[in-house]
Amino acid sequence: MSSSLVQTPAWQALSAHANATASLHMRDLFAEDPDRTQRFTISAAQWLLDYSKNRITTETVDLLLALARQAGLQQWQARMFDGEIINHTEQRAVLHTALRNRSARTIEVQGQDVMPAIHAVQQRMAKFSDAVREGQWLGHSGKRISDVVNIGIGGSDLGPFMICEALQPYAHPELKVHFVSNIDGAHIDRVLQSCRADQTLFIVSSKSFSTQETLNNTKAARAWYLAQGGPEGSIGRHFVAVTSNNKLATEFGISSEAQFDMWDWVGGRYSLWSAIGLPIAISIGMTGFQSLLQGAFEMDEHFRNAPFAENIPVMLALMGIWNSNFLGLPSHAVLPYAQQLASLHSYLQQADMESNGKSVDRDGLAVDYQTGPVIWGGTGTNAQHAFFQLMHQGTQSIPADFILFKQTHTELKEQQQMLLANGVAQMEALMRGKTEQQVRDELAARGVDAAESRRLAPYMAFAGNHPSNALLADALTPQSLGALIAMYEHKIFVQGVIWNINSYDQYGVEYGKQMAKTVLQSLNGDTGNEGAVSGSTQSLIRRLR
Repeated sequence: MSSSLVQTPAWQALSAHANATASLHMRDLFAEDPDRTQRFTISAAQWLLDYSKNRITTETVDLLLALARQAGLQQWQARMFDGEIINHTEQRAVLHTALRNRSARTIEVQGQDVMPAIHAVQQRMAKFSDAVREGQWLGHSGKRISDVVNIGIGGSDLGPFMICEALQPYAHPELKVHFVSNIDGAHIDRVLQSCRADQTLFIVSSKSFSTQETLNNTKAARAWYLAQGGPEGSIGRHFVAVTSNNKLATEFGISSEAQFDMWDWVGGRYSLWSAIGLPIAISIGMTGFQSLLQGAFEMDEHFRNAPFAENIPVMLALMGIWNSNFLGLPSHAVLPYAQQLASLHSYLQQADMESNGKSVDRDGLAVDYQTGPVIWGGTGTNAQHAFFQLMHQGTQSIPADFILFKQTHTELKEQQQMLLANGVAQMEALMRGKTEQQVRDELAARGVDAAESRRLAPYMAFAGNHPSNALLADALTPQSLGALIAMYEHKIFVQGVIWNINSYDQYGVEYGKQMAKTVLQSLNGDTGNEGAVSGSTQSLIRRLR
């Protein structure tokens, strides 16, 4: 039995509309409607969204809004912000928004206000990060900390890493913040080669304190620390933990004052707003971290209160639904024209694909429609010299988000203008395209004869009509970045609601980890479980062994 979503009135109306408008070209829509851009532009929380370069009309938007209302989006918004258990498979609330609540509102989970505990952890983060930044938290030799190594994986790595990289202009000039996630020993080995044991602080970021990759990298870090002459009794000066398993952290040797709590209503990929953001606070200061929270809170308030038609996350989500489910475009490119956001698409891959990469709906029924798209991307202008050829002239149309900032943190203003010019031009080119007649006319103007023009025209023409969103802010700051991340979080939530899936569990992540334990036993010589895997896997194990 499968989900009945595609049989609903709103879905059927959109399907019929997609068929009726299949021949529309955006360059014609712009030519016919001088007010199109204003109609499809929204500003809020430091960001402007221009979604006019999507293959839509006002009727398309009306039908998509009807789909959102049919899904009960407003009720789901209230349920999430009010702390109800919307992660029904794991029986958990979904309250990363509480971590950045800057209002005086109380937020309850099962009758208990969580805000006092959140504020208490934030105060401890401020005290600790200030001590490290100001040289008051010293290593065992009495020297100040020079290197901070965050050990985590997934949500305990991707978010903090991306933000520290993006906000490097705000970083402490005498502190280097490193990130270790991969179980490949080359990752931690490369980081440790540049560190001194008596001046290195390790942050172990693991809710369970038992994540296989994180635990093994932590053991390797501890062995390195001891081998470099670090005293066993001073481990508490060099290792701190962000975890909900205080017992295991204490057994490891981390003192209670160096442990920062997490809660089960904070999903890993939404946890950078919690104490998982400790490396961010150390890098840019707790004031900067609070600005990050403020930006996210402003986007939360916009998402919570703005009408759907004037709501940036809602309209981003609906454009994605339209492109994926009704135009049949299965991937989505994230293209920041800002080198500091080089890791944004990697962060969003987890946020989106781990959330909405589901094939069963909330009722346990198989879905018969496309859910989470493939998220990928790169920075402009590098991406233009990598995969834009496929985007312009390939056999598939790829929707994209272009992220631009008016200002730069560098003194190279001319290069910033060139960067912005490229981003804006690429959106226009993807939308407008170029006909064979336009190519022939251009070649004729350059003196190319008619026969050669006819021969070259098919190779030089561009179909255009490729959808994109423009996201524009004044500058990349902690506050604007916080709002951007919250924007994408809410977009993902909206799409999950419309697809009727649980965006907050991730059982698909666990299966491969469980299988890896069996394979590891075999690689280490225990062949008792080899019969549980295929012949191909057995062959690979024997070759590796």
